[in-house]
Amino acid sequence: MFAKRTHWNLALNPLAEALAKHRAAGKPLIDLTVSNPTECGFTYDSETILNALRNPAALRYEPDPKGLVVAREEVAQYYAERGDRVGVDDMLLTTSTSEAYSWVFRLLCDAGDEVLVPAPSYPLLGFLADIQDVTLVRYPLFHDHGWHIDMHELERGITPRTRAVVVVHPNNPTGNYCKPSEMDRLGEICGRRGLAIVADEVFLDYALDGVRRPSFVGSAEALTFTMSGVSKICGLPQMKVAWVVASGPAAARKEAMERLEVIADTYLSMNAPVQWGLGAMLGTRHGFQGQLMQRVRGNLAELDRHLAAGQGAGKRLDTEGGWYAVLQGFAGSEDPDAEVGRMLERGVLAHPGHFYDFRSDGHMVLSLLAREADLALGLGKLG
Repeated sequence: MFAKRTHWNLALNPLAEALAKHRAAGKPLIDLTVSNPTECGFTYDSETILNALRNPAALRYEPDPKGLVVAREEVAQYYAERGDRVGVDDMLLTTSTSEAYSWVFRLLCDAGDEVLVPAPSYPLLGFLADIQDVTLVRYPLFHDHGWHIDMHELERGITPRTRAVVVVHPNNPTGNYCKPSEMDRLGEICGRRGLAIVADEVFLDYALDGVRRPSFVGSAEALTFTMSGVSKICGLPQMKVAWVVASGPAAARKEAMERLEVIADTYLSMNAPVQWGLGAMLGTRHGFQGQLMQRVRGNLAELDRHLAAGQGAGKRLDTEGGWYAVLQGFAGSEDPDAEVGRMLERGVLAHPGHFYDFRSDGHMVLSLLAREADLALGLGKLG
């Protein structure tokens, strides 16, 4: 009855089962995997956000496959404030970056075609690929005084069925931005091989050193699809506003946008209130981002103090941006799930490295969104 693409193992793994039992028993839990900013005690400009959804213009149905021009102009302004020029006709609004991935995969790939993705990275990519009948091929990131893309292995992974290379900028959870030299090299490889670049930039604004990093929207050598949205930029995942920007050679970009417009039109346009309110929402990002970066930097400092005092095994690996920290040598057990299970017994939750496709044991991933007091208490329980 059901399609093979959805033939996932839906049974709870031992860790998920233990977590469900822990919560069902009402036991206290310090969640150091938290990723929902609306649950982390940040202050939102609620009056501005809610008033933005009351625009009378939203009572009119004005379908546009790419999204309302007024909303796309706000996205273009967001990039202009970063120093990037983006045309309103070179972008398309979606309800999420997941939807953007799905449409781009549909645009580029026939069933069984391949897309290169980084490892380690976020596990959602696997499900998105399954649903679109796309095969993922992983290329490694390696850590040597910072994280780097293994360009040699990336090129070795290209086959006649490869259609695109996904790059997460900065990567989740390692927090490394693509270096300018890596961006140039990716452009050269993909341009020469006739491949697209799919750039996920949801964490782009969250550079720990405060230095603005370049966006892939300026890519010229290869057809490039750059994705982001208010889920991370403004800390508003519930508003469901994202976008994909096409750049690169003019002819390929034009054809890509024409085909994407048909895909978008088939699914009908996103809801009007959030499109009319997008400018106001984006205007609140500075206040939110300031709070979040203060939290992330403070939690990193607390984590480093904890490790420097010898209260935790292993070390923290370098991170440049985003909301996560990677610990190496923290979960020394040969069974990371068993180690996390022992943490649950002490009332704290963290992610084992294999959740993010780390190739070796001994990695642990912590969210830096947790309230400062919760992080300090959780670190104490981790040991």
